[in-house]
Amino acid sequence: MAAPEERDLTQEQTEKLLQFQDLTGIESMDQCRHTLEQHNWNIEDRLNEQEGVPSVFNPPPSRPLQVNTADHRIYSYVVSRPQPRGLLGWGYYLIMLPFRFTYYTILDIFRFALRFIRPDPRSRVTDPVGDIVSFMHSFEEKYGRAHPVFYQGTYSQALNDAKRELRFLLVYLHGDDHQDSDEFCRNTLCAPEVISLINTRMLFWACSTNKPEGYRVSQALRENTYPFLAMIMLKDRRMTVVGRLEGLIQPDDLINQLTFIMDANQTYLVSERLEREERNQTQVLRQQQDEAYLASLRADQEKERKKREERERKRRKEEEVQQQKLAEERRRQNLQEEKERKLECLPPEPSPDDPESVKIIFKLPNDSRVERRFHFSQSLTVIHDFLFSLKESPEKFQIEANFPRRVLPCIPSEEWPNPPTLQEAGLSHTEVLFVQDLTDE
Repeated sequence: MAAPEERDLTQEQTEKLLQFQDLTGIESMDQCRHTLEQHNWNIEDRLNEQEGVPSVFNPPPSRPLQVNTADHRIYSYVVSRPQPRGLLGWGYYLIMLPFRFTYYTILDIFRFALRFIRPDPRSRVTDPVGDIVSFMHSFEEKYGRAHPVFYQGTYSQALNDAKRELRFLLVYLHGDDHQDSDEFCRNTLCAPEVISLINTRMLFWACSTNKPEGYRVSQALRENTYPFLAMIMLKDRRMTVVGRLEGLIQPDDLINQLTFIMDANQTYLVSERLEREERNQTQVLRQQQDEAYLASLRADQEKERKKREERERKRRKEEEVQQQKLAEERRRQNLQEEKERKLECLPPEPSPDDPESVKIIFKLPNDSRVERRFHFSQSLTVIHDFLFSLKESPEKFQIEANFPRRVLPCIPSEEWPNPPTLQEAGLSHTEVLFVQDLTDE
């Protein structure tokens, strides 16, 4: 299961936390979380701060890029210019020495003074990718298309890709004004065996120091002379310069030096791959545990939801039954009140000696019999009200005569708006009427 302190994180924040730990190599999960919370969970901004990656929301920084160049274990190989040979060579060297010294001294003084008048335009990086593309085009125009594959992106992007892919990054800074740059590019950098080695075993990033992007990298790496090559890799969880090659190097010598640097530092990449694989496995395991936890949580929530629905269904059913009971009680009470009212409104029963009286025997649906006298002049409605007031009578019924068989119109209708009297209905002095239950119809 996920650690307790991570349970309050969203799934997106958990993924960012694991991704940040993988990219930075920081063991403490609390430290990773604290760092991301300070940067509003923006991994890009935090990596920009560590490695100098230009944020898409901010202009590229003018400070040097953050690459470890202070490691005392950096391998450095410097090729000095050949010393003059023979009397003629030394004579030429001594004759040109004052002129060369004067030229470079004046040039340095001029550049120093120019900084106070007009800031170096290279200090402002506005289009780093444009600087790279421009250098690539000028390189191919001058030296041809047979060259190592240039990384078509900024220096910061190359660092990130090398870190992500755990590959060596070879950085070449081109000094346009240096006397050895042309020979190095034409004879060494474009040599087939050098191209094959670079393309198969490392990323290759190059730029001119006359470009703002190249100048910024130059400020970070602090080269002493040209041509300049720096080998950078992920070492001790930091992008570190592990080799510096300066001066005019021949193809075979360059291959030997690069191979030596890679062989000497290969164990760091292997170790990092193993650690990264272990972190990935841990991340996969943690993700599986989180998914299992979320699945269990969703199952529990679904069970709880069904229980709530069942309780709510039972509650509504009980309320419905209770309402039905109350409605039935009200109906019965209203019915009883109506029976009592009908009973109170009945006219008095005529005496047996009254010649206008009618003796009627009612046969009820429950086979019981009820007998009562009525007056010939009374409406059939009185018969209906009498039966309705009886406790044994149904709620809804009709009264039928047997000879001839017919239904007596006791209730007003369209055919009989005013029900007829007993005499008009053709009843005799003694009658037997049948009560038919219509309650269920």
